[in-house]
Amino acid sequence: MTLITRVSEARVRPERFEAFRDFIVSAVRTFPDRHPGLVAHEVLLAPPGTLLYVSRWRSEADLADYAGEHWRVRPVVLPGEDEYLVAPLQVRHFALTPLN
Repeated sequence: MTLITRVSEARVRPERFEAFRDFIVSAVRTFPDRHPGLVAHEVLLAPPGTLLYVSRWRSEADLADYAGEHWRVRPVVLPGEDEYLVAPLQVRHFALTPLN
């Protein structure tokens, strides 16, 4: 199985960090039910100013169904998200390489 790990990095206004964490957790909680190609996901915190949303996808097609045709270069931005941020979201992708 080929897995693609997508990492969206948010640079958050420190005074809005906890509110943004709650906003993101609430928004992504139902993603596995809505996006069948999503294998796993998590929110990683580095207070006071960085939050990562990490998602693992079965295939490029599944990821494109979620993020659109420009999934490689454009982050998915939720409505109202920009009011929490000090900079635009950054998105990166990683392919899994077996260790054996």
